[in-house]
Amino acid sequence: MSKILHIIGGGLAGSEAAWQAALRGIQVVLHEMRPVRPTEAHHSDTLAELVCSNSLRSDDAQYNAVGLMHEELRRAGSLIMRCADEHAVPAGGALAVDRDGFAKAVQTALENHENVTIVREEITEVPTEEWGHTIIATGPLTSEPLANSIKALTGEQSLHFFDAIAPIIHKDSIDFSKAWFQSRYDKGDGSDYINLGMTRDQYEQFIDDLIAGEKMDFKEWEKDTPYFEACLPIEVMAERGRETLAFGPMKPVGLTNPNDPDTKLAAVVQLRQDNKLGTLYNMVGFQTKLRHGEQTRIFKTIPGLENASFARLGGIHRNTFINSPRLLDETLRLKQRPNVRFAGQVTGCEGYVESTAVGLMAGRFAAAEIMEQNIICPPDVTALGGILTHITGGADAMTFQPMNINFGLLPPMDVRNERGKRVKGKEKKAAVSARALTALDQWLMEAEKV
Repeated sequence: MSKILHIIGGGLAGSEAAWQAALRGIQVVLHEMRPVRPTEAHHSDTLAELVCSNSLRSDDAQYNAVGLMHEELRRAGSLIMRCADEHAVPAGGALAVDRDGFAKAVQTALENHENVTIVREEITEVPTEEWGHTIIATGPLTSEPLANSIKALTGEQSLHFFDAIAPIIHKDSIDFSKAWFQSRYDKGDGSDYINLGMTRDQYEQFIDDLIAGEKMDFKEWEKDTPYFEACLPIEVMAERGRETLAFGPMKPVGLTNPNDPDTKLAAVVQLRQDNKLGTLYNMVGFQTKLRHGEQTRIFKTIPGLENASFARLGGIHRNTFINSPRLLDETLRLKQRPNVRFAGQVTGCEGYVESTAVGLMAGRFAAAEIMEQNIICPPDVTALGGILTHITGGADAMTFQPMNINFGLLPPMDVRNERGKRVKGKEKKAAVSARALTALDQWLMEAEKV
């Protein structure tokens, strides 16, 4: 197999993957379709253009999972983070950048590296094995021909649709004096779901709030993209009839609230475990296009969620991503064609920072494989390892949706103070972050020894 690494897509993930491989002596060919084929969202032909926002979100490495990922990327020699730091603009505790200066710095670094060749062309098919080692990092704006080729190869029914994403809640923020574990009619082991019951008055008010809540607008170029019919937004269902939800995802039949067994339930919101660690729960059937502020306000009226902490709020946008838990192995290789890796948002990670992280790992993994070295994955207690584990098997393939990094993707940690009392909040986050950085440093040392 060829010793050259082909990377398709010059966004943050592809650029980072190219840099990581080139640093390790690999000859990289980076294929970017702009300007040969522009997209509806990009405004320039520069690599690593930030399309939606100039903010890479929180830079707090102690108390915020995104900030932790920033620090891990810095320690791992990330080109994206280096250029972001060089072109940072004032943004409080966030890392925001001068978009043009940032993108030009990334492109210049890659153009000047002796191991990188940038080719401006559209790749319309998943490369064959004759191409050799390849990383597909084409993001949410993957061109239609390549998306169709991926669908044909993987058997995916759709890669390209409006996905209305349901919110995800941190389990430890749920009030279990009101919530309870139970499966409808006690099927399965009888406690597969967390349940949140509503009286008739609570349900009627909830429906009013859903219908009246402020919704997100479509971008002009998204208007012709259809909904994914299997997951209509909850407010769209509510508009079809006031009882639609009570006879659909919020039906109360087969459930009894042990905290208040005498009250008749008009509706029940169910939460389903979203990761293997059991730290995150998905609101079943609650995909939504409500604005984020409205979601927080309305969903916290549900009994048991008054103090809910959301790992991810719902959203709706055109997206292109594969079912990574089903299709990829633990080193991001496509099981059906192991010479091909995927990286960035097309894997189902959400956000610029997460895309960079997956690109960094894909570039390192590919370089190690080309040099016939053992591949060592980052520990799951790190932010890098947490997002990698989630997209390659930690998430449920049946309900897989894009995800940002959050502390719920890392293994739980029992943190206690000097009196032996279990601590939560900032003190616990600080301990989880310290554990992550210690493990990351050890991983970096081990990976470089190989």
